[in-house]
Amino acid sequence: MDGLTRELRTARWRKSTLSGDDGSDCVEVAELSGGRRAVRDSKDHGGPALVFTPGEWAAFVGGVKNGEFG
Repeated sequence: MDGLTRELRTARWRKSTLSGDDGSDCVEVAELSGGRRAVRDSKDHGGPALVFTPGEWAAFVGGVKNGEFG
């Protein structure tokens, strides 16, 4: 098992406080080493995760705050 796989398995995942407890679609985010962030489907803990560099994550969060995604 490589280091990233191990880190994803032991990461502390957080779901948005705006998410309900009704099982609806949601994502979880985890902070990783080196300032990276991982995102996964909250209903599929063993499934794939997307990993973002600090710069990519900052651009994404900035886009959300600026209303660029809808």
